[in-house]
Amino acid sequence: MALTDDEILAKVQDTLVEALSVDDDEATPEATLVGDLGAESIDFLDIVFRLEKNFDIKIPRGELFPEDLASADSGFVEGGKVTESGIARLREKMPHANVDKLEEDPQVENIQNLFTVQMIVNFVKAKLSA
Repeated sequence: MALTDDEILAKVQDTLVEALSVDDDEATPEATLVGDLGAESIDFLDIVFRLEKNFDIKIPRGELFPEDLASADSGFVEGGKVTESGIARLREKMPHANVDKLEEDPQVENIQNLFTVQMIVNFVKAKLSA
């Protein structure tokens, strides 16, 4: 039986509350994992592990949280900004993320704002329906 969007959101929120030791009311759909919920890179592995367990899905490394997108040799960043080809690559690698906001202000440090609670919900939903 397929989960509803609300059920997926609730399970994602529970997962983040466990992984990041945040309060339920902090894990809103718009909340960013790093800025709002205080996640660090090590937490991303824990989040993926917990999502796999809680939803009984397999998440290949780098699929939910792509790695090295902003590295100097990727060619996707120039002068501290994500290039057009970088934006296109993010859309391709992260169809579950809202890249439009980053495109409006393509500063490299804004990449982490793509990682929201809603992005994880979108990702899990796509995984479950695949």
